[in-house]
Amino acid sequence: MDIKQIQELVKLINKTNIGEITIEEEGVKITIKQKKDPVQHFVSGGQPAQTYSPPPSPTQNIPATTLPPAAAVEILKTDNYITVKSPMIGTFYRQSGPGKPILINIGDEIIPGKVVCIIEAMKLFNEIESEVKGKIVKVLVEDASPVEYDQPLFLVDPS
Repeated sequence: MDIKQIQELVKLINKTNIGEITIEEEGVKITIKQKKDPVQHFVSGGQPAQTYSPPPSPTQNIPATTLPPAAAVEILKTDNYITVKSPMIGTFYRQSGPGKPILINIGDEIIPGKVVCIIEAMKLFNEIESEVKGKIVKVLVEDASPVEYDQPLFLVDPS
């Protein structure tokens, strides 16, 4: 199940009265829970001061920036893959520059120290090196997408 399908499920859940749905497909279990209504705070005089919406529960393997704010998604991987995560906030690039070859593809072998992607932060282009050895099985982020600190970028088969 790809991220677009998950987003469509979240939108569908938000439009209904369904409180929670769990789907299991190809070793991946996804649970989508309807978020509770926001809490309103009042200042003296009975006027709404602000609306507070509690943050969604932490997610695994889904970028938080791609989820609609009204839902929380949890994914439990049952495979034995290692997740390569972003060490910083920035923009994810698979190439070292325009017109240059992609640094790694699905099926490529990586070793510690090999550059796997570039993350641009404040106009600085940072080479992100692998800390693990294995074979790339999935790229979890689209090229030129924003990423958060500790966001999963790649799945690696260590065997």
